[in-house]
Amino acid sequence: MRIAVLGGDGFIGWPTALHLSARGHEVVIVDSLVRRQIDGELDVQSLTPITSPKERRDAWKEVTGAWIELVRLDLATEYEQLKWFLEEWRPDALVHLAEQRAAPYSMKTARHKRYTVDNNTGATHNLLCALVELGLDAHLVHIGTMGVYGYSSVGAPIPEGYLPVSIALPDGEHAEQQILYPANPGSIYHMTKCLDQILFAYYAKNDRLRITDLHQGIVWGTNTPETLRDERLVNRFDYDGDYGTVLNRLLMQAAIGYPLTVHGTGGQTRAFIHIRDSVRCVELALMNPPARGDRVKIFNQMTETHRVRDLAELVAQMTGAEIAHVTNPRNEAAENELVVKNDQFLALGLEPTTLSEGLLAEILEVSKRWAHRVDPRHIPCDSAWTKEIARELEREQRPNLKVVGGAD
Repeated sequence: MRIAVLGGDGFIGWPTALHLSARGHEVVIVDSLVRRQIDGELDVQSLTPITSPKERRDAWKEVTGAWIELVRLDLATEYEQLKWFLEEWRPDALVHLAEQRAAPYSMKTARHKRYTVDNNTGATHNLLCALVELGLDAHLVHIGTMGVYGYSSVGAPIPEGYLPVSIALPDGEHAEQQILYPANPGSIYHMTKCLDQILFAYYAKNDRLRITDLHQGIVWGTNTPETLRDERLVNRFDYDGDYGTVLNRLLMQAAIGYPLTVHGTGGQTRAFIHIRDSVRCVELALMNPPARGDRVKIFNQMTETHRVRDLAELVAQMTGAEIAHVTNPRNEAAENELVVKNDQFLALGLEPTTLSEGLLAEILEVSKRWAHRVDPRHIPCDSAWTKEIARELEREQRPNLKVVGGAD
């Protein structure tokens, strides 16, 4: 297939592009490279020294003989250029990751909130409009988030996208139908993903676009078999309070002797998936598209759930690191349960990569190798969800974390 990976220079996009290229697909990356600019804005760098887009692609060509084209394009603001690309390249499928992906970044200031909404919703809607205007029947696979469901639970497993409901009629009978599972976003970033799924539902219904929406859990790990083939192919590793994902951050903190920061009680239950499974799920979705006229196909792209404090305790036992509880910058329940269905990917043959000492040790070794690149100023998450929480964070002495637990 001819596959365009939109946002293909990012944490998930880059290993996805390599994974698909390694399996014989013709791949093009479309990216504005804004994520690299945000590193400059935040004055922080990837823990791993990622190479330039050209060096990465040159290395892939040397290792495999396959060339991955790069089109520099901002989907949210350059609609005519987007149409030109789609008309010239005419992909069979598109993997859409061209969105600002960090909840904390989306909550930093009013400017960051507006940027996240304008960028994410604009990019998605421009893409849908362009497909309709050009009459291009390409399968669109979107990387969404489990966060569209929120983190509260009624005790029943969260279904894959759709919820069967029974509606009482005036005559006493009941009408049965399926609706999108009620959205309950926990940040501006998560809200944009909720808006995405409404846009997808409309364009699938009205214009018969073929769309798959992958509600993904928190991605952990760094490398895939493809990114390990040459040091120049290394994937980025975000450790800062805005973009770093929780398990990777904990392992990095242990590697440099920094207390493992747990927000609040650490009773937040989250869904997780290893990056190797993430790219495999994208491939499975591409190989199993919906038909024209079908409703949006929705998968829960996760393999396991864990409480944050349990992960911290696991890392502490492995490394001897201490645990520090700090103010939670998010406006969320201190404790929650999370039960999720992921039957569809399992039925398609996904063999889940679950938490193991070996894989955790792999991330720990990456962290230790590049520990000299860590700037401890950027480890705390200081993007507050409300003004009240911001004042509480200001009162807290973040550099002098109070240790409340840890391994012997």
